[in-house]
Amino acid sequence: YSPGGIRQATLNVSGADCFSYLKYEGGVHRVQRVPKTEKSGRLHTSTVSVAVLPQPKDIEVHLDEKDLKVETKRATGAGGQHVNTTDSAVRMTHIPTGISVESQEDRSQIKNRANALAKLKRLIYEIQFEEQENRCKIKRKIQVGRKTRNEKIRTYNYPQDRITDHRIQRTVYNVAEFMSGGAMLHELISDIRQHDYQFRIDQLLS
Repeated sequence: YSPGGIRQATLNVSGADCFSYLKYEGGVHRVQRVPKTEKSGRLHTSTVSVAVLPQPKDIEVHLDEKDLKVETKRATGAGGQHVNTTDSAVRMTHIPTGISVESQEDRSQIKNRANALAKLKRLIYEIQFEEQENRCKIKRKIQVGRKTRNEKIRTYNYPQDRITDHRIQRTVYNVAEFMSGGAMLHELISDIRQHDYQFRIDQLLS
C-alpha cells in the first residue's frame, strides 16, 4: 500500500475449477470515474493489469528404462586395487535429452547406478522446473501486456453505471452489483467461456 492507494496485490484463490473460471479475468481492466477530489467533474481513466496463473505443480520425474543408456567402466583415482580392477563406475545417459552423469564414488556398481539415477533425476527436475517457471512468466506477460489502454479486456464506467467486456462486445449495467460478484458476474464469465470454447472449435475446423 502507498499514499496513492494499492499499487500491487497478490492473492491466492482455491476451490473447485476456480482457475477455469478466473483465468478469463487476466488482462488489462480499464476504470473510468470522476474522483471525489475532481471539482470540475472531469472523467479520469486508469488501468489495472491482472494476471491469473495456476499454482505450480510439484514435478515428479519418472524415467523409463528404455530411455536410459547405462555404461560401466573401471573407476579412476584413489580407491585402491579393488577400484581399478572392477567395472564399478557407471555412466548414465538420458537418451531423449542427451543428459549424461557419472558415478564412481562407491565400490559397488549397484550403488553407483542408484547414485547416477538420482543425479540424472535431479538434473531433469531442474530443467523441467525452469521450463515451468518460464511458461508461467510467459503467461503472465501475455495477460499483463504493456498495460496500454488499447489492450483493455473490460471497461468499468462509473458515471454511466456500465461494464463493457470488449472480447465479446457485451455491455451490462449496475457496477455495484457486478463488483459484488453476484449472478451478473457469473453470467458474463459463462458467456466468455462459451465464446472461447466456440473460438477453439472454429480454429480446429478451419
